Amino acid sequence: MKLRYRKLAADAECFRTRLNLGEVSNSPDIEVVVVGAGVVGLAVARELATRGRSVAILEAADDVGTETSSRNSEVIHSGIYYPTGSLKARACVAGRDSLYRYCAERGIAHRRTGKLIVATSDDQHGALDVIAERARRNGVDDLRRLSAADVGAVEPALRATSGLLCPSTGIVDSHGLMRALLRDALDAGADVVLRSPVSAVTVDDPGAFTVATNADRITCSAVINCAGLGAWSVARATKGLPAQHIPEQHCAKGNYFGLAGGTAPFEHLVYPVPVDGGLGVHLTLDLTGSARFGPDVEWLDADAPLDYSVNPHRADGFYAAIRRYWPALPDAALVPAMAGIRPKCSGPGRPAADFTIVGPAIHGIAGLVGMFGIESPGLTSCLALAREVAALV
Repeated sequence: MKLRYRKLAADAECFRTRLNLGEVSNSPDIEVVVVGAGVVGLAVARELATRGRSVAILEAADDVGTETSSRNSEVIHSGIYYPTGSLKARACVAGRDSLYRYCAERGIAHRRTGKLIVATSDDQHGALDVIAERARRNGVDDLRRLSAADVGAVEPALRATSGLLCPSTGIVDSHGLMRALLRDALDAGADVVLRSPVSAVTVDDPGAFTVATNADRITCSAVINCAGLGAWSVARATKGLPAQHIPEQHCAKGNYFGLAGGTAPFEHLVYPVPVDGGLGVHLTLDLTGSARFGPDVEWLDADAPLDYSVNPHRADGFYAAIRRYWPALPDAALVPAMAGIRPKCSGPGRPAADFTIVGPAIHGIAGLVGMFGIESPGLTSCLALAREVAALV
């Protein structure tokens, strides 16, 4: 049967055929199968295709980037929060710089808004010191320490006892980014197959795999599991991959609330001191200037059905968190906006796990790479992570 893909709706051409699968041959149908067409999967496919590899992307949904990649703050992070030497720290700093260049080259909407991290009590000043020192060690050299008066001069509506200003933080049109990555991958010869959930991956020989979907069986030389929330199910369906090489699976739902009337009196993103499981209920701005608050952290059972509805009553906890740094938030101003679900490799009450890439050096299977727990700052890091993965294939 034909291997086909559908481009994003914004592109004029909807369907095209390229490969004839199912023909008897000693050669694989394709070199690399990338499972998952979120922002990281698209970046990996683009990287491999532009290096001359033949690539097919298999996506379970009926469009690309419909889960974690399109349900986040769309923030370009600077790399200040993550343990020095971790993959998150390295990929975020390198990915941030690559992403700004890529957006400028491709005309992708983005803006360097800068970010304020604010302490709202004296006992949080030490946490800012830790963040600042970690940022320095991570290679983020543009932070400025601010007094309470300095914070007020930058953002008069804020109440803070001290703060950090990070000019290299920004925002990006995540959908525009994914369209550009997809276009680059397609132009380099890659194929995207939608509505094709992977049901099994069989290791036939070293560097030889058969990938089964709901309609196809595709032979290939390498499989890159970039399935996000579905990465664990793909890994468990990989015959020949020992279970001990599949990380723990956890999920955290983040709810976001918008502001009635849309705009808030801020020009920068505003973050509190981080909390367990995330960066706290922060204020982000979209490219139109509209304000959005979140996410909170709602831990889910890993096998629970995906539910992206936002419970309006969760706003009760948002008011108190936001008013610590923006006391003038009006009553009844918050309205449900959206929710996202983060794939995680560590659970509640534990330190946030690093990005986890499980490759041949770990499990010994040539050509097989799994990516787990690619949550924030995954969007920022996508181009750097793509380079990391390409080096393993």
